[in-house]
Amino acid sequence: MAFDEQGQADTVERKVDICSRSYEILTRKVGFPPQDIIFDPNIFAVGTGIEEHNRYAVAYIEAARELKVRFPQCHVSGGVSNVSFSFRGNDPVREALHSVFLYHAVQAGMDMGIVNAGQLAVYEEISPSLRRASEDVILDRRDDATERLLELAKDGPLMDGMNTVGDLFGSGRMFLPQVVKSARVMKKAVAVLVPHIDAEHQEGDTPRSNGKLVIATVKGDVHDIGKNIVGVVLGCNNYEVIDLGVMTPFQNILNAARDVNADVIGLSGLITPSLDEMTTVAREMNRQGFDIPLLIGGAATSAAHTAVRIAPEYPHGVIHVRDASRSVTTMNELVDEHTRRQLIAQTHDRYDRIRADRASRSAQSQLLPLNEARQRRLGFDWDSTVTESPTFIGAKVFDDYSLDELVDYISWTPFFGAWELRGAFPAILKSPTYGEEAKRLLSDAQHLLHKMIDEKALTAKATIGFFPANSVGDDVEIYTDESRNQVKETLHFLRQQWDKTRQRANLPQQDFCLADFIAPKESGVADYIGAFVVTAGIGGDEYAAALESENDDYNAILSRALADRLAEAFSERLHERVRKEFWAYAPDEDLNSERLLKEEYQGIRPAFGYPACPDHTENATLWGLLDAERTIGVKLTENFAIWPTASTAGLYFAHPGSLYFGVGRIGRDQVEDYARRKNMPAKDVERWLSSNIL
Repeated sequence: MAFDEQGQADTVERKVDICSRSYEILTRKVGFPPQDIIFDPNIFAVGTGIEEHNRYAVAYIEAARELKVRFPQCHVSGGVSNVSFSFRGNDPVREALHSVFLYHAVQAGMDMGIVNAGQLAVYEEISPSLRRASEDVILDRRDDATERLLELAKDGPLMDGMNTVGDLFGSGRMFLPQVVKSARVMKKAVAVLVPHIDAEHQEGDTPRSNGKLVIATVKGDVHDIGKNIVGVVLGCNNYEVIDLGVMTPFQNILNAARDVNADVIGLSGLITPSLDEMTTVAREMNRQGFDIPLLIGGAATSAAHTAVRIAPEYPHGVIHVRDASRSVTTMNELVDEHTRRQLIAQTHDRYDRIRADRASRSAQSQLLPLNEARQRRLGFDWDSTVTESPTFIGAKVFDDYSLDELVDYISWTPFFGAWELRGAFPAILKSPTYGEEAKRLLSDAQHLLHKMIDEKALTAKATIGFFPANSVGDDVEIYTDESRNQVKETLHFLRQQWDKTRQRANLPQQDFCLADFIAPKESGVADYIGAFVVTAGIGGDEYAAALESENDDYNAILSRALADRLAEAFSERLHERVRKEFWAYAPDEDLNSERLLKEEYQGIRPAFGYPACPDHTENATLWGLLDAERTIGVKLTENFAIWPTASTAGLYFAHPGSLYFGVGRIGRDQVEDYARRKNMPAKDVERWLSSNIL
């Protein structure tokens, strides 16, 4: 034992010195075999509150490492329970400390020990938050390590349960709906306990979290279901989430991060312009001297765009997070100094490869010149294929549309996708992996849906319109009346520029543009285009906020997801009525729900911001045509996102040859041509179409 005339050794130097002297006496004077010597370099208690005790565990570990180097035949032992003595009475914490201590000490050279094996936690099974807090204490990684572990030790069964939930979700053994339900139980329980907890805490003595994340939907974007889910999931893992809501200017985000001393900033966005706003945030973080990681997430985002456009603007870690299930693991790595450096370095290397790969593919896959792509436009015999005139010209408003009528038009597959349950409906209900949870989620959803309808929690409104129109190149002119003498508005579209022969021989050789589905002006054929704006979200924000005030995040998120589904169902139902009744170009159409959802009908209804027409700014023209804000209260944000969020808008094309497609990458010649046609600076076109010109 490392004990001499001055007492027990407590530093690395004294431990090694005493054991070395003992070795000399035992082997040289006594003749004792080295392999029979067992050193005990003294395990002392950490976390006592006395500063000089903080490195006791580190001193033992470092001494064990040095002794194994000097005396490889000897053994190193110790009484493990000593290390956790200051936490006596709290068995879960003591077991975690023992496991963490042994994990590091054994790697250093400890090969024997005195420990109750029946009360020893498995290192990999300790919850990430408790394991990290225990390692902070054992390895003396932060000044407040003991205080943080003490706070975690007080959370008791509730936090133990949520830590288990977090572990199960992170490992894929629990699904997102279960996590959010668990969070609801946790929040309601905490709401009862908070008055008692507050009474026990002295002023300024607040519970510690694993870390702080400032999260926001960026300026001009109003979508927040995914962001809210991430916030709930991280809350389950003892992270403090400061949610700034939607349409948040970059300076508000940065100010909040400074005010709360955030460990990480997280940005969310659904629409393409949000990508440019995220780039602005990254650039400003660099300019204003931030050094904390930046997380990027949301439906509009991708690892490729993050690598190419956002990451180069900020050198301290920009990480794309694909979904909520990855957020916990990512945060766990980012709040630990050692793993943060590793993750940022690995991500940097991965983004370098992505950029190199995209540069290589760009060099190999030439785009056609715009003029050549236009020569490959779709051609139709317009005299024989143009559709009938609509039953009315102008706009028609639907006020307080029956929600009951929309239920049968709901597409449930995207609903399950929003909850990270992958699979097509109804097959997902029989999935060996997701089936049982999908059934429970569907039951909860249908129950809440009918409750919302019965309580008139949501109001559905819409406006649709039909207008005389003809194409002029890649644009569509919309006329004030049937005389077609005066242009009321012009819609601008983009054309594919793929050299498809370089990709797959079986691809159609045409390069599509939505203007191709409207009769050219020079044809002399009188054609039409339709437009729509629908919402099922009026009242939805208030309903969800009321549920959140009751600590019911599960039903709050569920209600928002259902409102989105009703908006899409409303679009589907109105499009059916357009085909059969209002435009009446397919009055005898008879499709069941399955065929409707497979879009086995004539005509399309593309929306701006989606692949066939990715420019969100064209929504302004749509709103001008239909006067949607005045008539049904649906607004556009400064980045042309639609509010309420449970809303959709787009165009009706009736031509039997019309189809959905993606514009994909476009060339500099089309950027400049499009800017000229829209009378917009080319740099602004690049901003709105950043995904198409990567």
